[in-house]
Amino acid sequence: MPTESIETVIVGGGQAGLAMSYYLGQLGREHIVIERRRVAERWRSERWDSLCFQAPNWNIRLPGFPYRARDPDSFAPRDEVVRYIEGYARAIRAPLRCGVTATALRQKAGSTRLAIESTAGRFEAKNVVIATGPFQTPAPSPISCRKALQLHSSHYRNPEQLPPGGVLVVGSGNSGCQIAEELCAANRRVFLSVSDHQRTPRRYRGKDCIWWNLALGDADRTVEQRVDAQPSRLMTGVGGGHDIDLRRLAADGVILLGRVRSGEDGRLSFASDLGGNLTRGDASLAALTRRCDEYVVRNGLDLPPPDCAEPLSDPGEVADPILMLDLTAAGISTIIWANGFRYNFSWVDLPIFGHCTGEAHQGPSHRRGITGVPGVYFLGLPWLHKWKSAFLFGVGEDAEYLAAKVIAGVDLGHLGDAKRRR
Repeated sequence: MPTESIETVIVGGGQAGLAMSYYLGQLGREHIVIERRRVAERWRSERWDSLCFQAPNWNIRLPGFPYRARDPDSFAPRDEVVRYIEGYARAIRAPLRCGVTATALRQKAGSTRLAIESTAGRFEAKNVVIATGPFQTPAPSPISCRKALQLHSSHYRNPEQLPPGGVLVVGSGNSGCQIAEELCAANRRVFLSVSDHQRTPRRYRGKDCIWWNLALGDADRTVEQRVDAQPSRLMTGVGGGHDIDLRRLAADGVILLGRVRSGEDGRLSFASDLGGNLTRGDASLAALTRRCDEYVVRNGLDLPPPDCAEPLSDPGEVADPILMLDLTAAGISTIIWANGFRYNFSWVDLPIFGHCTGEAHQGPSHRRGITGVPGVYFLGLPWLHKWKSAFLFGVGEDAEYLAAKVIAGVDLGHLGDAKRRR
């Protein structure tokens, strides 16, 4: 099969790859977008059925293509988000090649050009933009267990998919909490292993939490301003959007546990850190609302006063934690691992991964998406430049910046001091 020569190859046909295509198209530059399956594939096949976008409709935007919704304050369901991204690809006339998987990326021998091997043949390019997103490979389950069905949250679809019996959900990020809430509403017996988390009110003083995120400047915080790696704030857009409160889940019947420590022969042990995790979550909520109140005073805003809802009491498992769980005795037939994802850049054979060249799970070394190999760029990763870099509403800013650098032919040389981005 002959080699196809292209100025720029974008790998990934999701929000990041399409945003890059938009700006390159605006600049009249030759490029293609190769996508392993379909546009917005992860939204289609790696999200559960009832998922809603976690930000209000007014926050859904990609460059040059505003989302037009009847109610800007409601939350788009999963399939509507897919339709929006599909519509974006059509509107910008992205030069898509779907069903094409990149299998290798390396420097062409004796040349500054880049060679991309794929399931559809070989490409040569001056530039390659890797826009495969942050959700590449499900993190493996840390224990083996033959007495229950085990699946990652990316493979969960709905309660009817699971065998009869109780369900243990491991991980209390947004995915874990929303899945536990759905299963509880479906009258399943649910256990939730609680990890470190941050709380946020869905709405505070009449404004959505995303409005506050923008107003307080958190969305535009750069990686240099990042203090510590922190868990994401819990939120949901299901049912018009509401607070995710672990104590409310407990009051509704979900049994809360600490972190999973180990497991063998159908018996799992848990840390006694449930109370501490809940307390830290409460502290994050108090700190956020205090910042919001200070912002209101500082800017002289006329907003409604804070709600004064009575906090729920701790579940009994805080004072008397469950430290050992026998899956059979508890009637648990399924374990859902909501434990995140890992990078998979095993197909990239270039020295852009710190001291571990080409290692699959290694975060790339870059400065605002620009690597030490001329012509190779990353887009759409968490904290690529700002907190919002990996989100639908934030990726366009990075894409515009990188498109200009691609055109200028930026060559930063070897980035010996580039920070690793994960």
